[in-house]
Amino acid sequence: MAGHSKFKNIQFRKDRQDRIRSKLFSKLSRDITIAARHGAPDPGANSRLRLAIASAKAESMPKDNIERAIRKAQGSDADLMEEIRYEGFGPGGVGLIVEVLTDNRNRAAGNVRAIFAKAGGNLGETGAVSFMFDRAGEIAYARDAGSDEEVMEAAIEAGAEDVESDAEGHAIYTAFADLGAVAEALEASLGPARSAAVVWRPKSQVPVRGDAAAALLKLIDALDDDDDVQNVFGNYAIDDAELQRLAG
Repeated sequence: MAGHSKFKNIQFRKDRQDRIRSKLFSKLSRDITIAARHGAPDPGANSRLRLAIASAKAESMPKDNIERAIRKAQGSDADLMEEIRYEGFGPGGVGLIVEVLTDNRNRAAGNVRAIFAKAGGNLGETGAVSFMFDRAGEIAYARDAGSDEEVMEAAIEAGAEDVESDAEGHAIYTAFADLGAVAEALEASLGPARSAAVVWRPKSQVPVRGDAAAALLKLIDALDDDDDVQNVFGNYAIDDAELQRLAG
């Protein structure tokens, strides 16, 4: 197992997302509602719901919010929600995948297209970008979950495919279909994960610097701010020095 570190990029974005926690909770709630709608409302019998709840708990979402999101799945509003994937290119030639959960397809498409255009990017057809990514499970642990060797050993025993570790924490990757089983096995050995989710993992990364990096981060922030957007994945790499310059 081997991999490159990406936690600096994630943390740079997460610091900004912490300032819009109410919107983050809204997105997590909708993810729980859709997971409960597509399966049993019992997380013990619905792996997708179980993972959605784990991600919400990792962001300190209150228990009442989680239970309310599950109950909402039994109402008629949940039937109006639609999951859509958009693919496009951002500054620096970076490929981006945007996952949307919306009750208005036309509004979501218009907003996403406008955000791309304003940042100098453009949307493509379905499949224009996703072939550069693998659909995978990602299980994140804090740095103090264990040493690199301990986490690697636990991941191998649990059936994971890859591990990335750095000063910020550990990211454990699994095959798409194995996420639930691997997450449960890791919880037995490492404790509760910080998050567990299905992700689009880039097969390779595009280095981005200077004006292109600044424009790319603005594009990603604008997408994250949109209420319909659930997740944004990209195949970019911005080094630590560049992140510090942009943060300053």
